[in-house]
Amino acid sequence: MKILIVEDDNDLREITTASLEKERYVVSQAPDYRTALLKIEDYDYDCILLDIMLPDGSGLDLLHELQALGKRTNVIILSAKDSLEDKVQGLDLGADDYLPKPYHLAELHARIKSLLRRNQREGERKVQYGNIEIIPDLFKVKVADKEVELNRKEYDILLYFMLRPGRLVNKSTLAESVWGDHIDQVDNFDFIYAQIKNLRKRLKEAGATAELKAVYGVGYKLITE
Repeated sequence: MKILIVEDDNDLREITTASLEKERYVVSQAPDYRTALLKIEDYDYDCILLDIMLPDGSGLDLLHELQALGKRTNVIILSAKDSLEDKVQGLDLGADDYLPKPYHLAELHARIKSLLRRNQREGERKVQYGNIEIIPDLFKVKVADKEVELNRKEYDILLYFMLRPGRLVNKSTLAESVWGDHIDQVDNFDFIYAQIKNLRKRLKEAGATAELKAVYGVGYKLITE
């Protein structure tokens, strides 16, 4: 899962980033309005943690920009401005939740998990396709009810496709979603090929009825046999 933190407080941003990365999220940062705007224009995120008071603009204006771009992204407002007016305005503009500062990281994690689960799978705690089952809260993968061991990126790739069964995903989109939005600095996607190859081998050996099919020159999609 890919999260963008829009926060001008360097210490809070770094502490929150480190905490989320321990939970195996892919995290990007924006310390100001301009950086955040560039990122939401160029990339897609599963969740945005949005401060209202930024040095060069308002987080509420970023909600307007998300609407204008037609992007339906989960947004949790994190702000010291714990006024009813800000809360109502943010929710009216499309934010999904509001957590006042200072916040406990454990509560933030719970809010993110609840929000992602509710929006992606209507509250289900399992993601299933064919005979493959993923339990995101536990980072477990099962094929035909038998647990399969995957490394972190193999797991991230599989979950990304399990949430988008049958959808063709190009290599750059996959790289940005699983490795972060600095992926445009790399020269090639050889690292993706290696991870996909290993994942396909593990699924086949486990007897999975779904497979990652390569579409030459474009990308991959998860399909059932």
